[in-house]
Amino acid sequence: MAAIERDLTMDDLVVGGIAVVAGLVAAFLLRMLLKWLGKHAGRTSWNGDDVIVAALRTVVPSAAIAGGVAVAAAALPLTSAVQRTVNQVLTVLLIFVVTVAAARLVAGLVRTVTASRSGVAGSATIFVNITRVLVLAIGFLVVLQTLGISIAPMLTALGVGGLAVALALQDTLANLFAGIHILASKTVQPGDYIQLSSGEEGYVEDINWRQTTVRNLSNNLVVIPNGELARTNMTNFMRPEQELTILLQAGVAYDSDLDHVERVTNEIIGEVMTEVEGALPNHEPIIRFHTFGDSRIGFTVILGVGEFSDQYRIKHEFIKRLHKRYRAEGIRIPAPARTVALQQGSVSIPQQRGAEPLIEPGEVPAARID
Repeated sequence: MAAIERDLTMDDLVVGGIAVVAGLVAAFLLRMLLKWLGKHAGRTSWNGDDVIVAALRTVVPSAAIAGGVAVAAAALPLTSAVQRTVNQVLTVLLIFVVTVAAARLVAGLVRTVTASRSGVAGSATIFVNITRVLVLAIGFLVVLQTLGISIAPMLTALGVGGLAVALALQDTLANLFAGIHILASKTVQPGDYIQLSSGEEGYVEDINWRQTTVRNLSNNLVVIPNGELARTNMTNFMRPEQELTILLQAGVAYDSDLDHVERVTNEIIGEVMTEVEGALPNHEPIIRFHTFGDSRIGFTVILGVGEFSDQYRIKHEFIKRLHKRYRAEGIRIPAPARTVALQQGSVSIPQQRGAEPLIEPGEVPAARID
């Protein structure tokens, strides 16, 4: 054979077979060892060791198999050209495996670091995707260099064509840089509850390279381009603090004892703040009378809630308990009412043809409108 410098012998086949089998056995043993290490890593509080072990479980066994095949190829009487080709193929495959594992490793570590810091993008995939693409691109360039392909012309072509690509993908790039700006400025992070001036609101699920995904309270997903999110007016209900206060408007009749009303209302606020989930037990009861209305004296009740969605449960319980307690204490909550007096000859009330008269002659009606 042209690819063999001398005839194959049984010793060559035995040595090659032993090398391949040794590589497979080593890969199996190393995989079992890494599996054992993975179980121990899962018991630690840091997630980074899980990511590292998962990446090694891909690289180390593949490297052991590639080493066994390389030893087997070296033991066979192959020509230098074939030997070089085999080594090159094995090197490319190993670089590919290492690149994929490195991309997973770096992306996993970035995800772990960002998730452990409240001021960074907790679960945003934009940084994860960027780092993964960069590692894969570096691995691809290393493969080309290994194959003897010069990457200098390619880099020059990419630099020249970058302007055309940027013009063609200006909307996509605008969304990309808008997403990076949003995360870098720390105005919005995954997990925040936001409300846009256009009406969309909900919890931020993720911010990727093109769009921001928001889950509203009805459990539907709203997809917002990053560029639009960066341009619109937005309220973030979880920054600078997750805890917030809510205002409830109420009113009592003019003949009510306001000191008694304040005392009873304070007691209900204290019950709600200590017994309802999501309320702030240390919140100080606050009541402020502010308006002499048409039929009642208006006041504002200020409640503290742990986060935005807790307010609905707290409002529900507070109104129920306050209404029940007011009834027990004899405190009236008047409905808006007006008395309209109509005098004969001063106001004419239109009637439909054929209908009975609404006002008898000589009668002065009085109507109460609730």
